Amino acid sequence: MKTFHHFITALFISFFSLVTSCNNEVNTTGGLAPLQPTNLDENAGTWAPVYVSSYTKYAGVVPAPTDTSSIAYKTELASIKNLQSTITQGQKDAINYWSDGGVLRWNEIFRELVARYNLAPAPLSNNTYPGPDPNNPFGDPQFPFANPPYAARAFSYVSVAIYDALKAAWYYKYKYNRPSPYLVNKGIKSLMPQINIPSYPSEEAVMSGAAQTILQAMFPGAGDEILTKAGQQRAAALQSGRASSSDISVGLALGKAVAQDFLTRAGADGMSTAVGTPTQWQALGDSAKLHWSHLLNPVPAIDVIPWVSLDLPSRPPMLPFFGAKTSPGLGVMGWMMSTSDFINVRPGPPPVATSDSMKSQLAETKYYSEHLTNSREETVLKWADGLGTFTPPGHWNQIAEGYIRDAHFSEVRAARAFALLNMALHDAGIGCWECKYYYYNPRPTQLDPSVKTGTGIPNFPSYASGHSTFSAAAATVLSYLFPSNADYFNGQAQEAALSRLYAGIHYRIDCEVGLVHGQKIGGYTTNFAKNDGAN
Repeated sequence: MKTFHHFITALFISFFSLVTSCNNEVNTTGGLAPLQPTNLDENAGTWAPVYVSSYTKYAGVVPAPTDTSSIAYKTELASIKNLQSTITQGQKDAINYWSDGGVLRWNEIFRELVARYNLAPAPLSNNTYPGPDPNNPFGDPQFPFANPPYAARAFSYVSVAIYDALKAAWYYKYKYNRPSPYLVNKGIKSLMPQINIPSYPSEEAVMSGAAQTILQAMFPGAGDEILTKAGQQRAAALQSGRASSSDISVGLALGKAVAQDFLTRAGADGMSTAVGTPTQWQALGDSAKLHWSHLLNPVPAIDVIPWVSLDLPSRPPMLPFFGAKTSPGLGVMGWMMSTSDFINVRPGPPPVATSDSMKSQLAETKYYSEHLTNSREETVLKWADGLGTFTPPGHWNQIAEGYIRDAHFSEVRAARAFALLNMALHDAGIGCWECKYYYYNPRPTQLDPSVKTGTGIPNFPSYASGHSTFSAAAATVLSYLFPSNADYFNGQAQEAALSRLYAGIHYRIDCEVGLVHGQKIGGYTTNFAKNDGAN
C-alpha cells in the first residue's frame, strides 16, 4: 500500500509540473527585487572573453554615437518625453518587471522553457518512437525534447552568449561614455533604478538581442513568445528613460552579432549527431564489452551485462553520443575541457555486474527501495527533476538565482555567475554521458526487477549518476562564487546524489563516483574564473 502511495504522490507532482509548465506562454512574474548593484564593474570590458575572439571585432556594429547636443539625439529625447506622458499601467508593470535585473529574468524565462519542453515522445502504434524534428517544431512530438543534456547545453549557450555580449557592451560603454537620457534632460523621468553607467549601447537591448537569438534557435516553437519578451525588455529601457532609441538599436545589433557567433559554434559542436542511429545503438553494448575486456583483461562475456532500456516498448537510449568527442564524428564539445581532459577525468570502472561487490551494491539499493521513509521520500521528490521540470541543471540555476540576486551583482557580474555555472553543468553532462555509455552499466531494476523505484527509471545507463555529477559540478562553481555558503552547496549536492539511491534507480557507487567526477569537472571552470580578470 505504501508503494502505491509513493507512486501516486510522484505521479501527482509530475502531472502538476506538466500542467503548470506546459502552458502556451512564457510566464514568469515576481520573486525578485529592483536591481541596485553594489559594484558597477566599470572594467568588465577588460575581462577575458569565454568564446568571442575579442570585443573590438564588433566595432563595425557599435560605431561612435552622436553627441548628446546633436539635433538627432535631442529628437530621441523628445520621443522619450512623449512616451512617458502617455505611459500606461501595463507599461509601468513591464518596467518594474525588467527593473529586477535582465540577467535574472532571462534565466527564469529559459528555465520555464526547458520545463515546458521536457517531454519524452510517446510510442507509436507500431511500438517505435518518433523523434522531435527541428524542422517541424510544432509537430508531435514537439521539438525539442529538453532532457537534462539538452537543457545543460541550452542553459550554457544562452548564459555564455549574454555574458560575452555584456562584456562587449561594457567595453563600448566606457569607450564612449554617453549618459542615460534622464541625466541629459531633466524633463525625462527615471522609472528604473538609477545606475550610473553609460547607456550606449543599452545593456537591456544587448541582453534581449543575445537571448532571443539563442533561445529562438534552441526552442523554435516558442519563437513568437521569446520575441515578445525581448521586445518588452527593450521597450522598458526606452520608456523608463534609461536608454535612447539609438542606445537600444545598437545594443540589439551587438547582442545579435555576438549570439550569431555562438550559433555558429553550436552548429558544429556535435549536438546534431548526439542521438545516433539504430546501427550505432546496437554497437554500443558490444563496444562496452570490449572496454571491459581491456580494463579487466579478460572478462568472461557472462560477467558483463550491458544496460538495456526498461521502457515498454523499449526506447532508444537518450543521447548516447552527447559524451565527449572520443569517436570520429561523434560527441559534443565542452566549454572548458578538451576531449583529452574528459578522458583523463573519466572514472574507473564500476564492479562487474555478477561480482560480489556489485551484489552488495544492489542489496543496499534494494534495502532503501523497501524502506522509503517519509524523510527519504521528501528527498527523492525534491530532486526528482523528471519530465515536465527544468531538469537538474535548471534546479541548480534556481538555487543560484537567490544568491546572485542577494549579492546585488551588476548585470555583467550576474551574467558571469550564470555563465560559469552553466558551462560547468554542460561539461558535467558531457563527461557523465561519456562515462555512462563507455561502461554501459545496467540499472538496479535490470539486475533485480523486484527493486521498487520512487521515481521514473531514466532511459540511459546507470554509472555514474547524472544528478551527482551535475550537482557536484554546480556546487564547486557556486562554492567558488559564494565561499561562505560552500557547506550548503556541497550538502545539497550530497542530498541530490543520495536521492537517486533512495529512489532505487542508482547504486551508491554511482552517486559517490559521480560526486567526485563532477567536482573535478567543475574545477576546470573555476580555474578559468580565477584568471578571467573579474576578481
